[in-house]
Amino acid sequence: MIEFKGVYFSYVPGEYVIKNINLFINRGEILAILGGNGAGKTTLVKHINGLLKPQLGYVKVLGMNTKEVSVAKLAKQVGLVFQNPDHQLFAETVEKEVMFALINFGFPPEEIKSRTEKILRGLDLIEYKDRSPFTLSGGEKKRLALAAVLCYDPSIIILDEPTTGQDYNQKRNLAKLLKRFNEEGKTIIIVTHDIEFVADFIPRCIIMSNGEIVADGPSDDILTRGELLMANKLLMPQLVEICYELSINPPSIKFDVVLSKVRAIMKGEI
Repeated sequence: MIEFKGVYFSYVPGEYVIKNINLFINRGEILAILGGNGAGKTTLVKHINGLLKPQLGYVKVLGMNTKEVSVAKLAKQVGLVFQNPDHQLFAETVEKEVMFALINFGFPPEEIKSRTEKILRGLDLIEYKDRSPFTLSGGEKKRLALAAVLCYDPSIIILDEPTTGQDYNQKRNLAKLLKRFNEEGKTIIIVTHDIEFVADFIPRCIIMSNGEIVADGPSDDILTRGELLMANKLLMPQLVEICYELSINPPSIKFDVVLSKVRAIMKGEI
């Protein structure tokens, strides 16, 4: 589905921002990419839609070598929502922002209208449809940038820090929306510092440090390894912290598991 093989990339000659990246993401998988600032997360995902091309190694997306196809061709299959929505928004109104990609990809007028209304309602933006995108709050701009990508139904969805500026309810709504798209067979990749969001909703994660992948596996495993998280400038999930404080071993990111162990401690069973 998505394959990185021996990938290196540098903005300055000889100073690799990502190096020796070997990664395979299956079709229909949800993956989180974690790491401190400057770890190479955003540089890595820009290789998936062809905005950046490997200087060594290769990236294949849906069987296409990204060095051999245009960004425009990849964009039909790979939707990327930038960390800063101001780098992505430009239209006169919220409605026109969502319609832009649909018009460019040649959707019929009636479908453009229905898709635009559906995604604006799904992301609680319908009341702002006639407003300028630049009058929205930071969180609303984030949701609009997401709507502008989701509306044309790409096979792969990449979100860079999607929970920034979102309250708890909006995070839950986002998780439900992503789950629905995933159940439809879409591959979803999330770059984030939001450990709690990953612990609650994302089954697989990787950790990057200094441009390399230092851990890859189920979130249940990766996010319970306290030393690994701290070494890579990541906070532990709150449930894991509780486990360490109460000497519960092995630690868990599952609320029901931790709760049952706490109850056992209170009863003197542990």
